[in-house]
Amino acid sequence: MGKLMDSVDARALRFAAGFPVVLAAGFVVCAFLIRPDLPEPLAIRWTDDGGAAFAPFGTYVGVGAAAIVAAGWLVLSQAVTLNRPAIMRRIMMGAGMFLSLFVTSVVAAGLVGQAGLADARESHVDMTVLALGSGAALSLGVIIAFVFKADQQWSLDDDRALQLALAREADPDLARDSIRLWVHARSSVFIMIAIASLFPSALITVAVPWLGMLLVLLAVVGAAFLFARIKADRQGLKVLLAGIVPVMNVPAGAISGATAADVKAADYGGWGYRHHGGTSAMLVSSGPAVVVSKTDGQRLAVSGGSPASAARLAEVLTRVAARARRGGGGQPPAAQPES
Repeated sequence: MGKLMDSVDARALRFAAGFPVVLAAGFVVCAFLIRPDLPEPLAIRWTDDGGAAFAPFGTYVGVGAAAIVAAGWLVLSQAVTLNRPAIMRRIMMGAGMFLSLFVTSVVAAGLVGQAGLADARESHVDMTVLALGSGAALSLGVIIAFVFKADQQWSLDDDRALQLALAREADPDLARDSIRLWVHARSSVFIMIAIASLFPSALITVAVPWLGMLLVLLAVVGAAFLFARIKADRQGLKVLLAGIVPVMNVPAGAISGATAADVKAADYGGWGYRHHGGTSAMLVSSGPAVVVSKTDGQRLAVSGGSPASAARLAEVLTRVAARARRGGGGQPPAAQPES
């Protein structure tokens, strides 16, 4: 039961379960208020020749209330599950509100159209009630779709943020020992890739469309690999190719030193991720970088973006490595959340 409740939005569940029931109850109360003015039995369907199909008052009201509840539950329940996309949950909440109100308008219009008549065959659906109710249902459905907060009120990210805030309060130097940055190749490189791929693919597409699309896809993948996300904290250094693929993960205790330098990518095998002998490199261009020496004698180099960010990255790595050595290479006192 606990796992089930963790997978649903409790407040949305209460609304989805309660709103159609309250709406149906309101319809039933209003139906009984105008009961003295209604004929017996009530018409439930009209034919072109002036005839009608009939049902007792209790059946009409009971089936109408059940239809309101069923329609509301059917759609509103789709907005309760947390694993659905937020936009879908918003749409389902608005659609559920609209549908339950629309069904209420339909059955109410049927009742009001028969009020004050002795014979239900002379009745008709009250178009004013139907039009006003449908318009209100649509507008309220749209409003609910926009105002419904589909995000979790408290998530794992909130827990991590709270832990980080508490850790920073207990250790003021924690923020200084953390840096996150994106590095990428120069814009001229991406322009060159676009020219070298789009023009040939446009010509190839005339004869072989799938081959032209494949060339463009390969160019996009190649350009993505000239991006890297670099994270350094008390746990060590992590480098993610294209921001997704982890290519370097060096614990702080395995770092003996880090220096900022102006490097040439050709000296390390070129752009992108390279590994040769005892040297690994993730360089998106020549220029500012950080060269890291490991305790096992190996070295690695990562692009640092600007000279200032490269210097800051080298400073953080040097400081966390010294801290890890003083602590015997153990884990940092406070875990850094992944961002």
